[in-house]
Amino acid sequence: MKLFWVKGFEATSITDLTTALGIGPTSLYAAFGSKEALYAETLKLYAASYEHLVLGRFRTAPTAREAMSAYLLDSAAAMTGSDADLPRGCMVNLGTVGGSEYAELGALMRTTRGGTYDVLLGRLEQAVRNGELAPSVDLSGLARYLQIVQSGMAIRARDGASREELQTVAKLAMASWDALVRGAGAP
Repeated sequence: MKLFWVKGFEATSITDLTTALGIGPTSLYAAFGSKEALYAETLKLYAASYEHLVLGRFRTAPTAREAMSAYLLDSAAAMTGSDADLPRGCMVNLGTVGGSEYAELGALMRTTRGGTYDVLLGRLEQAVRNGELAPSVDLSGLARYLQIVQSGMAIRARDGASREELQTVAKLAMASWDALVRGAGAP
């Protein structure tokens, strides 16, 4: 998983994988069927192993604002490996799969990234149901805005940005919260 996380799908060779796993190519194909299937399994493992680093406090926050702030601030910590010995960035945000020969895997990546949007949107919709946000707020735009901020943070983390730099970005994004939820929608 960490090999794919650092190098990406296409740059990771079968030799890289067999060396990291300590098995031969025949065993790799027998266990997973293909490099693509192994990558799909690593995405599941990634979510199961590390989702809590970004969404743990998000899920328990009492307000949508606190949830979104936790999402961005905790992303800053997770993406810089500050709290664990992890590669920089986000495997899902930075995982690209190109070419028509990998269309199914590319679709999986888009669906996986779309899941984050769905989680954010769901929390914002809950805030409307709870009377915390006005129904006129552009929930879709707000969820997409926060997701894109976090995606940009992943790129900067991969490029070496510090946790503090990314936390500053998170705080600046949250500073716009009041203007964004006044009901006029995202600018």
